[in-house]
Amino acid sequence: MKEFRIEGFDLATFVRDTLAEDLGEGLPGGGADVTAESVIPADARFSGVMDSRDAIVVAGLPVAEAFFRRLDPGMEIAMLVEEGAEVEPGTDLMRLSGNARAMLTAERSALNTVQHLSGIATMVREYVRAMDDADCTLLDTRKTIPGLRQLEKYAVRTGGGSNHRMGLWDAAMIKDNHILVAGSVGEAVRRAREAGVGRIICEVDRLDQIEPALAAGADHILLDNMDADTLREAVGIIAGRAASEASGGIDLTTIAAKAATGVDFVSVGRLTQSAPAADIGLDFTPL
Repeated sequence: MKEFRIEGFDLATFVRDTLAEDLGEGLPGGGADVTAESVIPADARFSGVMDSRDAIVVAGLPVAEAFFRRLDPGMEIAMLVEEGAEVEPGTDLMRLSGNARAMLTAERSALNTVQHLSGIATMVREYVRAMDDADCTLLDTRKTIPGLRQLEKYAVRTGGGSNHRMGLWDAAMIKDNHILVAGSVGEAVRRAREAGVGRIICEVDRLDQIEPALAAGADHILLDNMDADTLREAVGIIAGRAASEASGGIDLTTIAAKAATGVDFVSVGRLTQSAPAADIGLDFTPL
């Protein structure tokens, strides 16, 4: 399996801090898995199999591996499927063998991560298929859980989508409140352009806002909550001058029609905001 690396994400720190939270490090009486340490002998060994109980797109196995190796560096771990693979219910995902206490202590953190990321990747794949348009790209949003954005956006890419902004730093996103303070769409875009912002996205909800945004130098027009007919008209105004994006209220029943209007992108907040966790289990056997 390829080396797992996400730009801007420190896997070792994430694993350390997540386990520390679960173990209660720094809290009175904390710092241990009291159940495992009181019930399981220190030298006991387990073998285990992680498997999917749902049909899913797999994401997050390398993170799960890191949790187990943090507590037992010598644990034997075999990845049985690749990241991004579509698997049927009952598919084995990972096989491991090592210290029983380490496995039990890391189990919940490892499963939580794989369940959450696989749930996102699975939903993304469903939306890509429902969109059914190779010329349109599915985007996520900033509607992510604090502290998990890099992992969640990784899961979006694993499922076949692409990332919008990674945060507040990599593009200007001019929305209604910015426009309210600036006084107009054109003025808001002009200020961002004069400030030297390299990429300017401007949200509009009316056709008459498009020309001022383009004239002031917007690179990307986000067309918010527009029906398919209005989107087609908007694309006709924008084509060849900036990127176009449909956003707002898009679900599996509407995404194909929105994509077919000719927009370059469709963004869906629920990909990271509302994806249900995949049903994934981990069963152990004493050695």
